[in-house]
Amino acid sequence: MAAATTYKNFIDGEWVVSSSGETFENRNPANTDEVVGIFQKSNAADVKDAIDAAAEAFQSWRLVPAPKRGEILYRAAEMLLARKEEYSRDMTREMGKIIAETRGDTQEAIDMTYYMAGEGRRLFGQTTPSELANKFNMTIRQPVGVCSMITPWNFPMAIPSWKMMPALICGNTVVIKPATDTPLSVVNFFNTLIEAGVPKGVINMVTGSGGALGDPLIDDDRVKIVSFTGSTEVGREVSKKCAPKFKHSCLEMGGKNVQIIMDDADLELALEGVLWGAFGTTGQRCTATSRLLIHESIHDKVVAELAKRANAIRVGNGLDESIQMGPSVNQGQLDTVMRYVDIARNEGATVVCGGERLTGGAYDKGFFLRPTILSGINRDHTVWKEEIFGPVLSVATFKEFDEAIFLANDTPYGLSASIYTRDLNKAYAAMRDVQTGIFYVNAPTIGAETHLPFGGVKDTGNGHREASAAALDVYSEWKSVYVDFSGTMQRAQIDNQ
Repeated sequence: MAAATTYKNFIDGEWVVSSSGETFENRNPANTDEVVGIFQKSNAADVKDAIDAAAEAFQSWRLVPAPKRGEILYRAAEMLLARKEEYSRDMTREMGKIIAETRGDTQEAIDMTYYMAGEGRRLFGQTTPSELANKFNMTIRQPVGVCSMITPWNFPMAIPSWKMMPALICGNTVVIKPATDTPLSVVNFFNTLIEAGVPKGVINMVTGSGGALGDPLIDDDRVKIVSFTGSTEVGREVSKKCAPKFKHSCLEMGGKNVQIIMDDADLELALEGVLWGAFGTTGQRCTATSRLLIHESIHDKVVAELAKRANAIRVGNGLDESIQMGPSVNQGQLDTVMRYVDIARNEGATVVCGGERLTGGAYDKGFFLRPTILSGINRDHTVWKEEIFGPVLSVATFKEFDEAIFLANDTPYGLSASIYTRDLNKAYAAMRDVQTGIFYVNAPTIGAETHLPFGGVKDTGNGHREASAAALDVYSEWKSVYVDFSGTMQRAQIDNQ
């Protein structure tokens, strides 16, 4: 096998080694014999250098007209489109999800980059009548400064695009730390942005562990925005660190998403939806369908058919076009999933299918698990409450619609949910009453589009949204501007009585 490439940090317009002098390996989770790349094990000094560069570049980048910034992003989108297959294959090698899904991940980055390029000619404010004569009022968006971004491994290019593109179009500068499992996808993204013409210092990347780099990325006074995607536990600590200095923080955290199947549902459609929602990306999505609520009258039929189809899912190396589900991202994640299956067994759940690691042949070189369905789940089970982040579906039943809504909301999280029904009234009631930031009717809990806000309620987020024009509110500040052309001193409210 060819020697692995060593990749560097990107700071102040240059590819540089870490001052730590240390590196780490990134291995293919479907074949751990393959070293995808060797990356810098960065330290606090590297973060400081990156923030130095971003802070200096902000002074000029904020003054570049937004349409011109948009033209750079448009060129980057065109380049990403041309390189889609290359980048998608790299992503499958480092993250494990099947090639069809990594093509979708890269496409999402393309879509987001095109979308935010267009915002360069919008970034709309408002004009509004004044209560006084000969006075003009308007609002404008202004950039905030240096943005620190900490991104996860499950969407290695899409999620960085959700964060970087709105930040850049608003005139901010960026320091990003990609997940240690998937840094190559961000390296590829950076290469594209650099070639598209993003100026020196505007984008910066450091690789390494969140434990070592998290505090330096957040604590520096020059960092004005922190965007984090990951666990609720870590997100809560990020929020605490940002609060004393009133930094913007955009937190996208855990989920325990539910699909409801009513007794009048199109069962073929519902079955397809839950299989895709539960086992797409090996269940490693914050929006994955991890809980299934089935009307008791159709429970046995649905579970039997789900098990049959889950057992038929082809698991393996995602570069093979025939494979339908890849590995867990690493040994730790596989161990976590297996631990939750054991907990469910011990708490009285029935393992309908799966629940074991795949072994033998090529499976021994990767982190493969059979798609798993657990039945007999109730509110007291650990797997009902806690996010697993793996190909495990927990099934419970309900009798009445109101019970299904109650059980759907019986979670500290509130990211995504769906209902399958032919009853329009129940569909709209569920849309209104289920406490999530994203809701689907007759579709699975996954499938967000870039031009709609993405995020959740309760312990899933802190009120901000990623993607769409809503993301601009994270990466800009509103300024209200009053222009008085009366030639006299006018006192609002006082002279308007």
